[in-house]
Formats: sequence, structure tokens, C-alpha cells
Amino acid sequence: MPNQPAKLFPHDRFFYPLISWIPRWVEPNHITLLRLILTPFVIIFLLYENYDVGVPLFLLTALTDAVDGTLARVRNQVTPWGIFYDPVADKILIGSVVLLIVIRHVNPILALAIIGVEILLIAGGWYRRRKTHLQSANIWGKIKMILEVVGVLFLLIALWSGVDLFVQISSGTLIVAMIFAIVSLLTYSL
Repeated sequence: MPNQPAKLFPHDRFFYPLISWIPRWVEPNHITLLRLILTPFVIIFLLYENYDVGVPLFLLTALTDAVDGTLARVRNQVTPWGIFYDPVADKILIGSVVLLIVIRHVNPILALAIIGVEILLIAGGWYRRRKTHLQSANIWGKIKMILEVVGVLFLLIALWSGVDLFVQISSGTLIVAMIFAIVSLLTYSL
């Protein structure tokens, strides 16, 4: 897999100037590990309602997803480990925040539906990995992740700022993310 040229996505051109500053010794999998390491800190700050730190840290941690993917594709460093663990790291970040914040402040049924679909996506990835058929994220999964991050971010901003309108925007965005999650799940099943 590492020697095959990777298909670039539109956001890769946006992040390219940023990754040109990343030293060559930093690999995409290092950034995925960083996301896994930062996630518990995000959860701790949000749990204690320290939104001054928790919200920017969530955004930084979520942005590592785009950075590691762009880095892997542009530097042709796509690995089987990254194909499997990058989405797992995303789901741990989003799933943790959904369980902590969305379930309490938006809608428990929506939160559990998001978690359920994420578990199905992880199980599908695990199954494909066992069958030695690794498949990178498709465009539907990428859009789903962006919408989940935006939806969670709007909710966190609502909690941080006290502007209730952002809760409604968050809810709507997360519902649209669920639609893309289902499409992503179905396209991986085909």
C-alpha cells in the first residue's frame, strides 16, 4: 500500500501549506497517535466544564484528522495501520464527546444513534481488516466526520458562550451527519 499513489481530496489542497511546515520525520501515524493521546485531555476539560481550554483543544484534536490524512496522501505514506487506526481515533474522539456532551444537551436518542453507527463502522473496518481488505475512508465518511466535528463544535460553543441557538444548529448538523454516516456505512457494505 505505501508505494501506491494516494487519491487527493479537495481539503488536501487547503491543508498542504500547513503540512509543508511539518518535519519529514513526523509521519501521519504519529499525528494519529497524538489524537489518541489528546482525546482523554479533551474529555477531562469538558467533563469539568473548562470550556476555555476544552473547546480549543477539541478543535485542535479534531483538526489532526485532516492533517494526518493530508500528510499521508501528499507524502505517499498511507499505511495499513493508518487506514485502520485513523478512523478509530476519530470515533474515539467523537464518540467520547457525544457520550459526554451530546447525550446531555441535545438528544440522548440521537447521541446513541451516532454511537451505534460509529460502532458498526468500526466493526466493519475490523471485519475487512481480518479479511485483509483494507479500505480507506470514502467521501461520505469524510463528510460525516466534518459534520460531526462541526455539530459537536457548535454545541461546545453554545455551552461555552451560553448562546442557545447554537444547540439547535448543532442538533441539525448532527442529524445530517447521521445521514452521511448511514450512507458511508452502506457504501462500505457494497
